[in-house]
This record gives sequence, structure tokens and C-alpha cells, in this order.
Amino acid sequence: MTTTQPGIFALGTPEHCYLELDLEPGAGPEDLVRGIAGLTGPLSSTGGVNLVVGFRPELWAAVAPADAPADAASWTEDLVGAGRYRMPATQHDAWVWVAGGDRTAVFDNARTVLAELAGTARVAAEVTGWLYRHDRDLTGFIDGTENPSLLSAAQVAAVPDGEPGAGASIVLFQVWRHDTAAWESLGRRGQERAMGRTKPDSVELDEDEMPASAHVARTTVEVDGEEQQIFRRNVAYGGVTDHGTAFVGFARDQWRMAEMLRRMAGVTDGVRDGLTGFLTPLTGAYYTCPSVDALARFAPPDED
Repeated sequence: MTTTQPGIFALGTPEHCYLELDLEPGAGPEDLVRGIAGLTGPLSSTGGVNLVVGFRPELWAAVAPADAPADAASWTEDLVGAGRYRMPATQHDAWVWVAGGDRTAVFDNARTVLAELAGTARVAAEVTGWLYRHDRDLTGFIDGTENPSLLSAAQVAAVPDGEPGAGASIVLFQVWRHDTAAWESLGRRGQERAMGRTKPDSVELDEDEMPASAHVARTTVEVDGEEQQIFRRNVAYGGVTDHGTAFVGFARDQWRMAEMLRRMAGVTDGVRDGLTGFLTPLTGAYYTCPSVDALARFAPPDED
């Protein structure tokens, strides 16, 4: 049985740093994979943080074709929806997520990542985040209400054994800027209709009250009546004057996340997600997060 990167499921860490990396000129894909694989053990075991790593799907497939999920692919073209609404494609070569219990540990270990990869990869984008009010996002609503429990999260987030890329997970990473003043002008009832849930306790609105544009309605993807879940690990990012949500969603296949975004943008039926009038996507990329077993094949041997 393959092992999925455990940091994906390490709920409760309050401090976060996300680094998106690009190869330096002259460095090859295997150099990057070996460099990052060499970090995963030491930082997670002795650095006091959880580390999750991912690679541009084609880069990982070139290095480890037998360990590549079947439908994983880079986000290379903007997603254009109803009314020319646009979700930008900002794909990079690798993604490193450092999470921990305090800001110092996350900061110091993220610096270690960059120091170890000097000459191989450079920072293309950096986002720092934190948990807002324990389990809410900056809209004030509880985030991740529909997440599977940890008992079943791996079935949702990880490629099953026996399939290409077993144990791997595909992550969708997006940064969404909030227009908080406009959002707050809706009032609680307007916000609840845009979200599709009650604000205090996250109860889904009745079917006759649920607008077609509600976030809950737009992000529910079903096949033969069965919801295709994802595992969300979103956090807040930014400061008082410029802030939003770092969306971090994991799934066993990419299709369900891509379809969710298409529905949000109104590609499928011309109905956009109500939140898209108040939240603006700034980035968008997919990464393959290999299994621990696959990464271990590229890590340096343990020292005695």
C-alpha cells in the first residue's frame, strides 16, 4: 500500500507558507525532484513543520512516468466563462507548502527550502497564510463544511492503489482576493444567499431558497447522483488592506476540480458563482503531489 504525503491531512496548523518555484536555467527536472525529495524527511521530522510538495504534472511524469496520475495536467490557458469572466492560468514547475504551529518555524523552514534549492529553482510566487477564527474564511463563513472526515479523506484525495500514480494527490492552488467592503454591503441575508448556507452554523439553504448562482450549488459536482468530493485546506492570506483566500484543494483526479471551476465561471450554463462578484482569482495552477514512496526513490540515502 502506498503512502500519501501526511501533511495533506495535518489539520489544525495555524501558520502557512506556499512557495511556487520555477527551474533555473541549466537545471533539469530530475535535479528539482531530487532536491525537493531530499527536504521532505528532515523538515517534517526534525524541522517542526509539515511539508507537502508538488510538481508540474508534466515535469513529474517525465521524471517518474510510472508514478504519474492519469489525468493530471498543467493549467496553461485562462478559463473564460460567462460574460468573459476569467480565471487566470499561472502554472509553475513546483509547489512547496510549509505549515506549522508558529510563524517562526514556518519562516525559518521556508528559508531552508530556498537555500537548499539555490541554483536549481527560483521563487516565482510566495503566499503566507493563517487560520482565521479557527475554521472560517474571510467571508465570515465556516470553510470546509463539506470536507470528508479524516477517516475517508484519503479515499477522496489520493489516487487508489492499482491505478497510475497510486498514493499521489492532485492539488489545485489558487489565490483569491476579497472585496470585503462590497461583500459586507450585502448584509447577512445577502451573503447567505450568495453562499448557499447560513452564516452562524453553516446549514445549507433549503432547495426552494437556494439560488442557482449560490456557491454551494455551483461547486457541487455529481456523477450519476453521487457527489465528487475534494479535500479542502484553505487558509486566509494577506493584510488588512489586501487579503483573501488561498484555495488549496486535493483530489484523486483532476477532472472534478476542473469541472468545479467551470461551473463557478458559468462555462457550463452561463450561471456564475455568486461569490465571483466579490472574490477575484489572481492565480491558478495544478500540481502532482507524489506519494511518499515515489518521492523516497529520489531522496538521498539516510546517513548512518
